[in-house]
Amino acid sequence: MTATQTRVLLCDCEKTMRLDPARIEGIDANTPLHTQLCRSQLTAFEKALATGEPLFVGCTQEAPLFDEVAEEHGATQRIDYVNIRERAGWCASGTDPHPKISALLAEARVAGEPAPLRSIESDGVCLIYGKGQQALDAARALEGRLSVSLLLSDAADLVLPTILEVPVHNGRIRSVSGSLGAFSVTVDGYAQILPSSRGSAQFAMPRDGAMSTCSLILDLSGETPLVTAPQKRDGYMRADPKDPAAVARALFDVSDMVGTFEKPVYVEYDASICAHGRSGKTGCTKCLDACPAGAITSVGTQIAVDPGICGGCGSCAAHCPTGAVAYTYPARDTLIRRLQTLLGTYLEAGGKDPIVLVHDESHGLELINALARFSDGLPGNVLPIAVHAVTVFGHDAMLAAVLAGGRRMVFLCPPSKADETEALECEIALGEALLQGMGYAKDGVFSIAMEADPDAVVGYFTRPTGPLPNTPASFDPVGGKRDVARSAISRLMQSAPEPATIIALPETAPYGRISIDADGCTLCLACVSACPANALADNPDKPQVNLTEAACVQCGLCATTCPENVIALEPRYNSAPEAIRPVVLHEEEPATCVSCGKAFGTKSSIARIREKLSGKHWMFQREDQARLIEMCDDCRISAQWEMPDTPLRGGTRPRLTTTADYLALEKGSLSADDFLKDD
Repeated sequence: MTATQTRVLLCDCEKTMRLDPARIEGIDANTPLHTQLCRSQLTAFEKALATGEPLFVGCTQEAPLFDEVAEEHGATQRIDYVNIRERAGWCASGTDPHPKISALLAEARVAGEPAPLRSIESDGVCLIYGKGQQALDAARALEGRLSVSLLLSDAADLVLPTILEVPVHNGRIRSVSGSLGAFSVTVDGYAQILPSSRGSAQFAMPRDGAMSTCSLILDLSGETPLVTAPQKRDGYMRADPKDPAAVARALFDVSDMVGTFEKPVYVEYDASICAHGRSGKTGCTKCLDACPAGAITSVGTQIAVDPGICGGCGSCAAHCPTGAVAYTYPARDTLIRRLQTLLGTYLEAGGKDPIVLVHDESHGLELINALARFSDGLPGNVLPIAVHAVTVFGHDAMLAAVLAGGRRMVFLCPPSKADETEALECEIALGEALLQGMGYAKDGVFSIAMEADPDAVVGYFTRPTGPLPNTPASFDPVGGKRDVARSAISRLMQSAPEPATIIALPETAPYGRISIDADGCTLCLACVSACPANALADNPDKPQVNLTEAACVQCGLCATTCPENVIALEPRYNSAPEAIRPVVLHEEEPATCVSCGKAFGTKSSIARIREKLSGKHWMFQREDQARLIEMCDDCRISAQWEMPDTPLRGGTRPRLTTTADYLALEKGSLSADDFLKDD
C-alpha cells in the first residue's frame, strides 16, 4: 500500500548538493529548495507544520532538532525523514543524483502493515555474575538504580565493606534461559555469604541446582557467554572484565533497562503448513538450523518461536520452504513493493544499470556515511535499501528485484555476523541457479559483502557478465511465499533468452520431485499420509501414488517415513504445465480375492507374502492354508472356520450338570463318571 501524497521539504545543505526539484520524479516541480532548512530557514519548516499535512524532510542528521520544533508547536501530523545527502547527494562531480534521489523519496513513501508489538516488563531485578572485587564494585555502583544480586564465580580477592548493600552469593551458573524481564537461572555450588566472614569471604554449605529468576543479567565473568548469540539477547549484557571502558558502558546500558518496553514480533508462524514433522518423524529443520539466537525449538511435529529471544535476523523466514514462518518487519509484500518502487522510479527518472545495495540500519549506514564524507560516496547507480537485517532476503525477493530491473544485488553484512549468513548463501545459490537455468547471467548477480572497510565495498559494484531481463516488470506480490516466488519466476521465464523446462537446483532448494523404486515399493501409502504439503495423493479406486510436483517442498518426510527406503528426493524446478497436475509415480493392479473376487492389496505384495510364508511357516503348511493369503479379510475368516483343525472352533461342548443330576447322584442311580460323559 502506497502512502498518500505528502509535502516534501528539500535542502541542498549549504549548496553541497546539486539539486533541481524539477528533475526529481514524484514531487511538485515548484517545490522550494532550501539551503539552511535547519538553521536560518527553520521558519519554512514551521510553516509546513502549520499546514497539518504529513511531511517528508530530506534530511536525517537534524531530525532531533525538527522533532523538538514540532513538539514545541504541538504538531500532530506524521513527519518522516529521508537521507538523500549521504546516500545520493554527496557524490562524484560527474554523477547525476536526481534519478537516485527520486527513487529514495518514492521508496520512503511505500508503507505497509506495521509489525505487531509485544510489551515487556522489567522490574529491575538484576543478577551480576563475575569475579571478586570488580564484580562487587559493579554491583555497588548499580545499587539504588536496580535491585541487584551478586553471584561470584571466584571470591578470591573480595574485600567486604562495613555496609553490604547487595546480597552476595557464590556459585557457577549452569544454564540460563529466557530474555529481558523473564530470565531463569540455574546455579551449581550455590551458597550465601556468611555475615560473620572475617578476612576472606566465607560461604554457607553449597548446593547444586539452585534456581532463581531475574529481569536482567550483567555477565562480567569473562568466560563463555551464558546464552546463544549474546549480542542479540535483550536483557543480557556482557563485557570483558579486562576492559574498563566496556564494563562502564555495560553498567550505563543496563541501568536504564527498567520499566515497560515494546519489541516487534519479527516473525509469525502458521503451523498448518509447517513441514517440520508428522507422526513422530522429523522432516524440515531449516528454521532450526538457521536461527543464530536459539529462539526456535522443536515441539513434536511443530516448532515454537520465542519472541523474547528472537533478534529479527529473518533467516528462518527467508529459508522456510513453505512460508510457515513469515517475516513481519517488514512483511514480504511490503519489502518487494519497496524494491519495485525503488528500481522502477530510478529507471523512469532516467537512471541506468541499477545495483541494489541491501544494508542494515547500523553497520551499513555507517559505511555509507564514511564513503560520502571522505570519498565520492556511492556510485550514482547504486541504490541503497535499509532493512533490519540483510538476512531477511529470500530468493523470492531477490528474483523480484531482478525482474524489476536490478542488475545486481549486494548484501552488505558486518564481519561480526559472518556465522549468520548460511541461509542467505543458500538462497543466493538457489536464485542464481534459477537465473542460470533460464539463460541469464550465471553468477555475480547476488553477492555478500562481508566488509568493514568502506573503500572495499565499492569493489562489489560491478555489473555481472551475461544477459539479464531487458524490459523491467513488476507484479503484485500477493499470496504465500511460494506463490510470490513462482510469480517472479514465471515472468522471468517469459523473457528468458534460453529457458529450460527443467532446472537443476541445489540440495537445499524447496522445489523438486521424488522418485520411487517400484521394485521395492509395496504401496503402503505411508508417504501419502506423511506429506505436509498434499503433494502426494492416492487413488481410492486402485493402488497408486500421485505427485503434484509444484506442491512438493522437498522436506523429506516421505523418504523418512517410507518403511522400505525406496524414496529419493530430486531438487529441481519444473516449469512445464504438468508440474501443477498430479502425475502417477507408481501403481499396480490390485490383487483379487480367490474366493469372492473382491479387490484388496496389490498383486506383487500378495505374491511376495505367499512366496515367503507358503510351506515355510507353521500356519501355512497345506495348500488350503496358503490360499488364505490370497483371500480378502471376510473370506479368510469363513475359510478358516471350515477347516477341520481351525483354531476358531473349540471342542465338543460338555453336558450341563443340572439339579436333577445331583438328586440322581444321591439316590445312587448315577456315578461321578456319568458327569464326565458327553450328551
